[in-house]
Amino acid sequence: MKTSHRIGSALLLASVTVLPAALAANKAGGLPRHGMVVYSDLCVHEGSGEYGGQRITLQRFAEVDTVIYEYTAGGLSWPLVANDVHVDPRGKMMYFTVQEGEEERTISGKFSPGGETLTLDGGYCDDQSQPMVLAKVRDFSRTAKACKSCPAPKR
Repeated sequence: MKTSHRIGSALLLASVTVLPAALAANKAGGLPRHGMVVYSDLCVHEGSGEYGGQRITLQRFAEVDTVIYEYTAGGLSWPLVANDVHVDPRGKMMYFTVQEGEEERTISGKFSPGGETLTLDGGYCDDQSQPMVLAKVRDFSRTAKACKSCPAPKR
């Protein structure tokens, strides 16, 4: 009986010691090394009711990282499974390649320090001064916001 109490006490002490460290690491923010994160700027065009924007689902496993990429061209595309997914070991940037029809396209971007946003290389509405920023999705039940229209082209 004493042995089982000692083992139980040792397990309790070990769990009390390890649990706060695990919670503190989780609160630190940033890009998790394992799990799934979704970044999106999907919106709805007021006039047509069609979706606009894109969504990137990053799945992080011990052996490999995978990406599912969705974009809009009038309607939401079929999900594209990315090839050649690379995430910086520090979780600061990533790039991946998708096959769109006959064309292969590389998409790259940088994560914010807390991992709350992913800023893609390139510009919104072909305007390099307006970066494409995808926010981390936390509420999957929320309705999509209204799309903002592209600014008039600069001459």
